[in-house]
Amino acid sequence: MTAAFSCEWFPSPAMLTSLTDLPLKKQAGERVTVLTAYDYPTARLLDEAGVDLLLVGDSLGMVVLGLPDTTGVTLDMMRHHTAAVRRGVKRVPVISDLPFHTYDTPEQALASARLLMEAGADAVKLEGGVAFIPQVRAIVQAGIPFVGHIGMLPQSVVLEGGYKKKGKTPAQAEQLIADALALDAAGACAMVLESVVAEVATEITRQVKATTIGIGAGPGTDAQVLVTPDLIGSFPWFRPPFAKARADVASEIQRAVKEWMTDVTAKPAP
Repeated sequence: MTAAFSCEWFPSPAMLTSLTDLPLKKQAGERVTVLTAYDYPTARLLDEAGVDLLLVGDSLGMVVLGLPDTTGVTLDMMRHHTAAVRRGVKRVPVISDLPFHTYDTPEQALASARLLMEAGADAVKLEGGVAFIPQVRAIVQAGIPFVGHIGMLPQSVVLEGGYKKKGKTPAQAEQLIADALALDAAGACAMVLESVVAEVATEITRQVKATTIGIGAGPGTDAQVLVTPDLIGSFPWFRPPFAKARADVASEIQRAVKEWMTDVTAKPAP
């Protein structure tokens, strides 16, 4: 009989083990896999499964904490969950989100980034392009690996009045490309392209040295990221249309609970 999990674990040569491997993957045309993690067991399972990168996303505000959007997530929350994820991994690099209003100035951005790095992150991510280049430079010049995020920005969803596809007009496409090139020049090792028109995402991927990580942005990016509860079906109350659930964890939890309740409440045999 084969055990489900082994105490012996070694990364395969194909697994990404450092952010410095990203340019090599891009040059070789090898796709990169990215999933979110917010806790120790999920991080450990994803690491052992061979995922290339983990993102401690501020999406935890919705799928873990039950908030209506990401704007209520605090730096202390991100530090807490980043530390939990770090304890679960042996190999996979961990990216951690800078939450809303923790990078309004370059000085604040650097201070916030340092706190996430101390909690166990290997890189930090913030939302925005050209307007945030001073913050990006402060982080990169301090030796902290940086990941950008352009397109649909969840931290701006309240201001924009909802989730909207980006890059639909020539002006939007031009701005997205400008944002991507600015982040690339500032030293981003990767950048998330969220809800971007596929053709625009493909063009950005062609023009930048950084690894592009798509979510709802078509198949032409260097990497793909999903919110793990969307992938495994553990958050059944909402799933974006581009995310295909490949398991039904929510139903399995309810099935197991009901089976246990039946056993507990069953009358003993006479």
